[in-house]
Amino acid sequence: MSTTSRGVFITFEGLDGTGKTTQMRRLAERLRAVGRDVFESAEPGGTPIGQQIRRILLDHRNHELCATAEMLLMFAARAQNVDQWILPALAAGKIVLSDRFTDSTLAYQGVARGLGADVVLDVDRIACRGLVPDLTVCLDIDPVAGLARAHSRNREQSGVETRLDEQDLEFYRRVREGYRQIASDEPGRVKLVDGSGTVEEIEGAVWECVRGAVGLE
Repeated sequence: MSTTSRGVFITFEGLDGTGKTTQMRRLAERLRAVGRDVFESAEPGGTPIGQQIRRILLDHRNHELCATAEMLLMFAARAQNVDQWILPALAAGKIVLSDRFTDSTLAYQGVARGLGADVVLDVDRIACRGLVPDLTVCLDIDPVAGLARAHSRNREQSGVETRLDEQDLEFYRRVREGYRQIASDEPGRVKLVDGSGTVEEIEGAVWECVRGAVGLE
């Protein structure tokens, strides 16, 4: 089915610490400045129900959460987000920007956790019902630098949502390779952007990826 025929669905992906959240917000501001109707979302979370699931997923005390349960909780939050907010926004003709979507689950749980792409995509078909981003911007950064940024952010925020940031370096190397493989498999949809530059440099590169997808060539 065509779920994005009226709106445009753009997702941002990458390791924690790449700056994707900042870049998504900057893109939203830029699109609104030229008159586009933009809806922003984030995962895990998005909806009020998704926020409750997020607390379970990211609470550093939940170290016994197994990989399969982690994946299913991610998709539970995503399914609610798709039905409650994303599909209605697309049907209304909006540009939907999402901080993470199924590619995150492919990279983190499918590759880094070892569950495999087939398992992830089987659940995706149930939870997302065929919804695929029109464009995915994946910020690529060395895992050492990304982890340093994530840990610095966590110290500043003094929160408990740090469980996924507490994995070892090899885990994040596997995640990065997972993202690179997705980009290699789907070059038309997934655009790798160097995340090591300045905020302004990255914003410019993101805009070059996005403007054609939203009719602003």
